[in-house]
Amino acid sequence: MKILFKNIDMPGLTSLSVYEGQGGYQSFKKAFAQKPEEIVEIVKASGLRGRGGAGFPAGLKWSFLAKDVFPRYLVCNADESEPGTCKDRELLEKNPHLLIEGMILTSYACQVGTAYIYYRGEFQHAADLMDKAIEEAYAKGYLGKNIMGSGMDLDLYTHLGAGAYICGEESALLNSLEGRRGEPRLKPPFPAVEGLYAKPTVVNNVETLSAVPWIISEGAEKYAAIGTEKSKGTKLVSVSGHVKKPGNYEIVLGMSTRELIYDLAGGIRDDNKLKAFIPGGSSTPMLPADKVDVGYDYESIQAAGSMLGSGALIVMDHTVNVVEATLRLSYFYMHESCGKCTPCREGTRWMWQILGKLQAGIGTNGHVDKLLDICDNMSFKCFCPLGDAAVGPVASSIKNFRSDYEELVKKLQGGAVSV
Repeated sequence: MKILFKNIDMPGLTSLSVYEGQGGYQSFKKAFAQKPEEIVEIVKASGLRGRGGAGFPAGLKWSFLAKDVFPRYLVCNADESEPGTCKDRELLEKNPHLLIEGMILTSYACQVGTAYIYYRGEFQHAADLMDKAIEEAYAKGYLGKNIMGSGMDLDLYTHLGAGAYICGEESALLNSLEGRRGEPRLKPPFPAVEGLYAKPTVVNNVETLSAVPWIISEGAEKYAAIGTEKSKGTKLVSVSGHVKKPGNYEIVLGMSTRELIYDLAGGIRDDNKLKAFIPGGSSTPMLPADKVDVGYDYESIQAAGSMLGSGALIVMDHTVNVVEATLRLSYFYMHESCGKCTPCREGTRWMWQILGKLQAGIGTNGHVDKLLDICDNMSFKCFCPLGDAAVGPVASSIKNFRSDYEELVKKLQGGAVSV
């Protein structure tokens, strides 16, 4: 079943006329006939969860906005910097009006008058396409003053970041949008109380907001009937790594990971054996091949020891050196740490240095234990989730593939395992 990708490859879909021809912007009549708080309840009843990584219920998040405090803001997180994730980019580049429609509906529900789309710095092409789509929406009366005679006013702007992973964290994104250094803020207060310009702010990602038009048009019950009991709807999954057909796929939540890898993505390259997979982007713990039958939904993957995250499935075959793969992931988090807090600033560098020693053949089993100690001193002790993200691949690689570490130590130290 396809909701977000239903017409994704249709020629000309970036234009307003083609989008309208596919039923675009028809949800307004139904939405504007209801009160804003009723729209919030519809999204809550649908079971839509945030698709940016945390999986928090979207409608519930909207309901947390500080009461009777205005102006309010809506910010679309289009930073999409998680390694392995590229599904939001496809929506932005191929169906920009879907996001605009979702943002208008969300703004109406949350009584927002100004909205922003924050792009990662490398998304210049997507931002240019969106600017054109926004111009078309203004010209048609879908943006601006008194939209469709509803009495609602909304201005929508785009903003490019500078390519910093930390700005995917919502409070760091808000700092960057305000023109300040992209560093996370202390919480509380949360953005729903004091966000952009210290006013109540809703922050959702591209995929989350793009699902809202279908929910309003088709109804909460229809959306809630898709997926599992607690993971409702469809999910865009970016499948990469050692598969025959990498790409973005829209699945019903609850599909088995095996089906996703072997049916949709064509199986393992060269018909090799599956060794490991990372279910939700580089920040989520990697799992061994014997977990491949786990359902691809929030609860099932959590029960298996990882997270669905942003929906980036990274597949590794039996030729992979897990230590080397972890070293590369560790370098990314060391490079992208903003340096605000000591556990993350120092811990990410220590992990990268120790992994480098192991890979270079000058490491010991004592170094492996030291990595676990560093992970323990970083987990839930950093200022923002980046530190926990850095721990994910390291701790899980040791837990599930410690034999790879020990094999390196044996092989590169003449067969004697150091302790």
